[in-house]
Amino acid sequence: MATRKKSINFETSLTQLEELVNALESGELSLEDSLKSFEKGIRITRECNDALKEASQRVELLTRNPQGDLEAEPFDAPEAN
Repeated sequence: MATRKKSINFETSLTQLEELVNALESGELSLEDSLKSFEKGIRITRECNDALKEASQRVELLTRNPQGDLEAEPFDAPEAN
């Protein structure tokens, strides 16, 4: 049986990525710490990219009409209160 990857919290991952970028841009990290941060950033970026691809595929499946064709539908973002 195929195991499914643990889902990530996309927003948390983006926050972690922003923190890593800020730390790298500060110039205060050692070379070794910079490399570790860069590697972690690449891993987080790939996880986020995978999550976005999965979400896109789910949306595509949900928007197919009965004939299997995709239908473009306007997206109305909910209004902020």
